[in-house]
This record gives sequence, C-alpha cells and structure tokens, in this order.
Amino acid sequence: MYTFLKRTTDLLLSLTAIIILLPLFIPIVLLLLCTGEREVFYRQRRIGQNGKPFWILKFATMLRNSAEMGTKEITLRNDPRVTPAGRFLRKTKLNELPQLLNVVCGEMSMVGPRPLMEVSYNLYTPEQQRRIYESKPGITGIGSIVFRDEEKLVSASADPRATYEHIFSYKAKLEIWYRSRASWGLDCLIILVTAWSVLAPNTQLPHRLWRDLPPKSGF
Repeated sequence: MYTFLKRTTDLLLSLTAIIILLPLFIPIVLLLLCTGEREVFYRQRRIGQNGKPFWILKFATMLRNSAEMGTKEITLRNDPRVTPAGRFLRKTKLNELPQLLNVVCGEMSMVGPRPLMEVSYNLYTPEQQRRIYESKPGITGIGSIVFRDEEKLVSASADPRATYEHIFSYKAKLEIWYRSRASWGLDCLIILVTAWSVLAPNTQLPHRLWRDLPPKSGF
C-alpha cells in the first residue's frame, strides 16, 4: 500500500507542480540562453534505486565539465564554476525543477535520499548503500532539509573535503533513520517541512518534530 500511495502522490505532485510552474520555465530558459554558456539543461549520471544509474536533469548552473574541475563533486559558495545566472538558480533551488520530469518517469520520488554521483555513492559502505537506496532517490528528504546549509558549512571549512565527508557520514545515519520509519505520512510531513525550510532556512523544525533523529553534533 505504501508503494502505491508513494507513486500516486509522486505523480500527482510532480504533474501538478509542472503545470503550475510552467510559466517559470520560459523565463529561466530565456535567461540561460542569454547568459553563461547558453546551455539550458544539465544531464548527469547519478546512482538511483538499488544502485541502478540514471540521468538526472537540472537547469544548467555551472561551466561545462565542472565535475572534473576544481573541487569536483563538492560545490562551494562563490564557486567560480557557477555562472552568474546559476548562482540565482541555485540559491532559490529553481535549478532543481527539471527533476520533476525524473519523478514522472519513475526514476526519482518526491521524497528520498539524494541521488549521488558514483564517487560520492562509493563513500557509503555496501550495507549503507543497500539500506539507503532500497527506495528511489528524492528531490527532497530528511538529509536535504537537515543540511540545507551544507554548502555554507563546507565553504567555511579550512578543509572542505573533510567537512563534506563528515556531513556525508551523518547523512547516512539520517537516511537510514528515514528508511526504518518510511511511511506515506512521513513523506507528506517531509514535503511540508521542506516548504517551510525554504521560507526559514535556519529552522530547527526537523529536530523538534522528530526527537529521535540522530543528534546533529560537530556542526
């Protein structure tokens, strides 16, 4: 029943969002065609459910081959690889909108662990990979809302990669927490908290709602 409700909700929300947000797509497309490298969409190979790769879709915000440049899979604040238009799209999370198409195609869900590049996915142990990616990756999830300020934390660190890996290990605990409690009601609540966190980026609401979340220590 949970799987049926989750997929039905995914389709209803993603299709409704595409229709409502369609007027935003046109100015974003025009903006990207007039700035940066004039690329509108960015496709990247990510790891999905049960370790199966798929191509994630986003609005282009970085230079071509950015994943092979500088800090590679780690994006910092004021990262020189990010285009001027891309900074605005990333700050507002509008660059994530095309992932609604991944949801419609069944490659992603509205709620789940973030789909990772293979290099990041391999930081998980085989057991963590199995547990976390039993479900489809999501546009949002418990790790995404608890660490909405991840880019800020990594950028402020003297050792960005060490901080990234420290956050990553904590996210593994969060995603395993989600998998052990996954339900349609929890998914709906995570979506609502995500919407609130856009309005209040520094909110502590997740830890107030879910008292049994792994403690966010060392940040």
